[in-house]
Amino acid sequence: MPRRYLALVFPWLPIERLRIGRPHLFVARDEAPIAFAESVGGAIRLAALDPAARAAGLSVGLTLADARARVPTLEIFPYDPAADADWLERLAEGARRYSPAVALDPPQGLVLDSAGADHLFGGERGLAEDIETRMARRGITVRLAYGDTPEAARALARHAGTPAPDEMGAIRRLPAAALELDEDACAALMAAGLKSVGDVLARPMATIAARFGREAATALRRLTGEEDSPLTPRVVAAPIGVERRFAEPVARTEHMLGVLEELAGEAARALEERHEGGRRWDARLFRADGEVQALRVETGQPTRDPAVLLRLFRERIEALADPLDPGFGYDLIRLDVGLAEKLDAVQLRLEGGEAKAEAVAALIDRLGTRLGRERVRRIHPRDSHMPEQAELLLPATDSAPKAEWTRPEPGEPPLRPIHLFDPPQPIESLAAETPDGPPARFRWRRKLHDVARAEGPERIAGEWWRRADMAPPTRDYYRVEDVRGRRFWIFRHGLYSETERPRWYVHGLFA
Repeated sequence: MPRRYLALVFPWLPIERLRIGRPHLFVARDEAPIAFAESVGGAIRLAALDPAARAAGLSVGLTLADARARVPTLEIFPYDPAADADWLERLAEGARRYSPAVALDPPQGLVLDSAGADHLFGGERGLAEDIETRMARRGITVRLAYGDTPEAARALARHAGTPAPDEMGAIRRLPAAALELDEDACAALMAAGLKSVGDVLARPMATIAARFGREAATALRRLTGEEDSPLTPRVVAAPIGVERRFAEPVARTEHMLGVLEELAGEAARALEERHEGGRRWDARLFRADGEVQALRVETGQPTRDPAVLLRLFRERIEALADPLDPGFGYDLIRLDVGLAEKLDAVQLRLEGGEAKAEAVAALIDRLGTRLGRERVRRIHPRDSHMPEQAELLLPATDSAPKAEWTRPEPGEPPLRPIHLFDPPQPIESLAAETPDGPPARFRWRRKLHDVARAEGPERIAGEWWRRADMAPPTRDYYRVEDVRGRRFWIFRHGLYSETERPRWYVHGLFA
């Protein structure tokens, strides 16, 4: 059977990922052009655009200053390529409904081996329409094209040209950039007057290789199918599930738990071969009368310890509102690993450093099993300069913190207070030694405080990706101590150059 490939390109993946995942960020921003920026070589440059920003004449690689000068209403978000890659993985997983062979084409594409699957949707056009309909329903823009080779499908999807009667005719009309060569080779092609793939194909292959490099000749042969270019699909491991059948039904809960522990051991050995651990474990208990009962436990960290799972399943059963009823007994018990993640080997230390982390994870698992996973939460550090936005509350079983909290130097006092007011509480500044300095006296909650010591300022400016008219005023923070030894974290909201009358707030209290 001849191979056929279907390429999918998601041209606005970063912005559509954010719109779908965090729609609250776009309230009252429907008309504003949006771009994503990152720091490159000491400069902040645009890394991705939305259609409005592209239509306004902006391009990837432009500095943020130039972009804002051209489009003052431009909205900026931080570029997150890791989140885009995760989103592309999710799209690839969904594309497996059309083909088991799905290859990633980062940063914004997929390639499917569609041979043998088209007839299930009424042909190539039917399959393509099904994809377009499903993506449109989710708010995702997709461009797609078929080809006899992966490169042809990719090029036709990425560089849509004028219609042609056949595939080779469409390929010939593609711009020379569809060969995806490096900048020097592309510039050389343009200088030689070779603006389309057809122009390049009109030259002898030996001449192309000699003048523009072997990479150009190889790309041309793969595009036209003269050289094989096998697809490298994502490898999706089969889900792990183990089960036990019984000639005589098992009726006692203790016996059922013993079977679950044995099944957990079998699943653990399969997970160990993959260097993985389970985060979600699903037990299904098939009663002799045909009823099926389901139990699920989730863990904050990947695990393959049968003893841990046995304890969690026992606590899950004890926490059930309706006691587990085995009826005439269970004749089949099945255990599936619903979610698995990498679990690397851990080097234990003599002082037991790892035991503490494991104990915390075990406590989270037990509390989540008894109280519900959404009710047990963990504070995560968030990469934000604004103190009230520097933490995030997430379900503790979802993930461990990916960043470390900022710690003071040994012997130094903490840089941040142990109690933070959100929102900050206003204070009245009654006297100041200098206009830009901290107050010598202030009133808070109807009480006067005379400042004995002050340290600062620590200046925190608005986040750079916000428009100047939307960014909050600059803050100057001071650590102050009054004459009675009470320590406050106060700040002036706005500079004298930004506002006529800056206001003062207390943001936190030190111990």
